Amino acid sequence: MSNKFTQMFTKEHRNKNYTYYVFAIMLLGGIAALVAAFVLSLDKLKVLEDPNAVLSCSVNVVLNCSTVMQTWQSHVFGFPNMYLGLIAFPVMITVAVLGLGRVKLPRWFLIAANIGFLLAILFSYWLFFQSVFVIQVLCPWCLVVTTSMTLVFSTMLHFNLKENTFKFAKKYNDRIQRFLEGGYHQMVVLSWIALMVVIVFVKFGQALFAQ
Repeated sequence: MSNKFTQMFTKEHRNKNYTYYVFAIMLLGGIAALVAAFVLSLDKLKVLEDPNAVLSCSVNVVLNCSTVMQTWQSHVFGFPNMYLGLIAFPVMITVAVLGLGRVKLPRWFLIAANIGFLLAILFSYWLFFQSVFVIQVLCPWCLVVTTSMTLVFSTMLHFNLKENTFKFAKKYNDRIQRFLEGGYHQMVVLSWIALMVVIVFVKFGQALFAQ
């Protein structure tokens, strides 16, 4: 029993059962993002009714959803950005569930999903950098979305690279497989998230914890 439990954490086991880990993380990321989008949608209605409303995620001057919601960046396409999340995040959750169910998805669908997730993460990080350097106010729930999108996109990319969905030539695919099997992809993702955390702390410092 103990040997089986120990084997779950070996590189060989992870590589053999990578599909489970990939889509499980994607599912958790999709759910977290959907919850954040739903809460932000409710809060947006409160702000529309009362621009001076104090929201639960309005912690201080720096961490303040209400302030961010009243900027043009919060409705880039003419409607609140979180409504896009209410549409997109259920799709991501569906892809994750299908993956966990070992459903054989067509190549065109996997590529389309990867492109869609790429556009979503680019938009998410554009909003992140707008918040940090232009608005200079952070929305806690938006940070949840950005982190979740990082996980969702990276897992989708990991799966497609592992399965060689993009049909790379053998010499390139062999290098990619060695990169993935070595755990370097996870290291890149974690390092990227850590970098984003550092950027936030360097930019705002102790103001993040002010009352």
